[in-house]
Amino acid sequence: MEAKKSPSADINRKSSLFLAIGLLASLGITFVAFEWKQHERGELMDLGMAINDFDDLIEIPPTEQPPPKAPPIQQPKIISIPDDEEIDADIEINIDVEITEQTEIADLVFEDQPDEVVSDEPFLIVEEMAKFPGDGWNKFLNDNLKYPRQAQRMGIDGAVDLSFVVDANGVISDIEVTRGIGGGCDEEAIRVLKSSPKWIPGKQRGVAVKSRMAIRIKFRLK
Repeated sequence: MEAKKSPSADINRKSSLFLAIGLLASLGITFVAFEWKQHERGELMDLGMAINDFDDLIEIPPTEQPPPKAPPIQQPKIISIPDDEEIDADIEINIDVEITEQTEIADLVFEDQPDEVVSDEPFLIVEEMAKFPGDGWNKFLNDNLKYPRQAQRMGIDGAVDLSFVVDANGVISDIEVTRGIGGGCDEEAIRVLKSSPKWIPGKQRGVAVKSRMAIRIKFRLK
């Protein structure tokens, strides 16, 4: 194919422009066709001349209901009950004892009340607590308590808490360590307490009873 003499005479050079113009024209026509609306004109109606077919509204007065009547109060019936009832039965009392002026009446003898049964279980709280005889408990400990050598070597000191029972005769038993420090101090505290003389027993209502006591023995390094 021979080349054109003049480039301006070539039609294919502007084909893309013509194609774009055609597409825009077809889209515009399609859009106008979808959006076009046609309204039909009819006869106008005068609403002011419409006939009012509604009935006049009737005002209904509010209905008032009377309050309900209270039920009648029923008075309680009083029934009279006679205080005394007559008993027609005859009661016969036969007394075989013959009492004369010479009859001697023996004096009344009142038996002693039996002693209270004291429980074998020790009292935890009594009116008068058991105590060491006199005021020499601290002196007794100073004279009899020996510091264990094992506790001295280990540098152990502190207090040992003991629980024990004092019976009605003041004898000590059932010694238990409730808090110990070890090093032989617990055993020494038990030994000293066992070697103590009889205690003054506790009393409940003035009677000596068995009671449980607690005591603390201190060990101090000098």
